[in-house]
Amino acid sequence: MDASTERLLDDIGWRILAELQADPRIPWSRLGRRVGLSAPAVAERVRRMQDAGVIVGFRVDLGLDRMGFGVTALVRVSAPESNCLALGTLVRRLPGVIDVWRVTGEDRLVVRMAATSVAALDEAVREMSRLGTATVSVVLRSFALAVGPPDRHGRLQRNPA
Repeated sequence: MDASTERLLDDIGWRILAELQADPRIPWSRLGRRVGLSAPAVAERVRRMQDAGVIVGFRVDLGLDRMGFGVTALVRVSAPESNCLALGTLVRRLPGVIDVWRVTGEDRLVVRMAATSVAALDEAVREMSRLGTATVSVVLRSFALAVGPPDRHGRLQRNPA
C-alpha cells in the first residue's frame, strides 16, 4: 500500500468504508453526518478512494430465490492445464454463472452459480465435467461480512456494523 492510499485509510476512511458496506446508497449528507464530515468532503473522500482503487465499485445484490433461482452452488473444477482455456470459455457462456475465481491448488476454478432447479444445476455441472472434475457444494445460506481496518497482524477485522 502506498502512502497516499494509507492516508485515505485513516479512521475516517475506515468509517466511510463501514458505512458504504452497510448501505452503498447512503446519501452523502447522511454519510457525512455519521463520520463527521460535510457532504462535499465525504463525496471527495469517496471519489479519491475510487481513484486509488480502494473502492472498485458499487453493486446490487439480487434476491435470486425471489427471481426463481432457488438453487445456488459453488462448483470447484479441477482440470488438466490443456483444458483451462476451453474451461474458461465454457463458464463465460454457461447460464447461471455469477462469479468465477481462478485459484491455486488442485482446482483451476471456483464458480458460483444459480439455477432454477437441481436438474438445471446438474446440466451445467455436466457441461463443466466434460473438461475436468467438478465438485459441487449447494449453498444452504449465505451472508456478507463487512470488513474493517487490519489488526496488528495485518488481517482484516470484521466491522461491527
